[in-house]
Amino acid sequence: MEIRQLVADDASEYLTNRLIALQENPEAFGSSYEEEKNDSIEKYINRFKLSLDSFTFGAFEQSELIGTISLVKETKLKLKHRANIVAVYVKPENRGKGLGNALLLKAIEKAKTINEIEQLYLTVSTKNSAAKKVYKSMGFEICGTEERSLKYKDTYYDADHMVLFL
Repeated sequence: MEIRQLVADDASEYLTNRLIALQENPEAFGSSYEEEKNDSIEKYINRFKLSLDSFTFGAFEQSELIGTISLVKETKLKLKHRANIVAVYVKPENRGKGLGNALLLKAIEKAKTINEIEQLYLTVSTKNSAAKKVYKSMGFEICGTEERSLKYKDTYYDADHMVLFL
């Protein structure tokens, strides 16, 4: 397995995985399939090629993208010491093999190379015990719980907010 930062050539496969993730796990993402299904591939080509504040990493097995994670820096003056972990996804058939840990470790390592970042935040569904176990194993702690954080098709989802101080 190889984990590396995604580049423009990965955009098509990333978009395909992203749309599958949004359909399979709507409770895990702030965005929805309905909102992103018509996004152009150029959105991700440009993000992977041009962004200085967002870093997306992919896990590849035999050249197939099987998991992703993004690290997004805050850009406002008072928030520049923070970054967020978002868009974490591992294909169902690859879960339980340590892939989430490996992706998270890669994002944390990247954050540590950016001098101004002092802490990382993420949000996870309160019912996603597997993901919370991974996050806690890497040192993240719950710093708050938001009831009814997301609403999708008349169902509410609560979320835990977690922080890691670097």
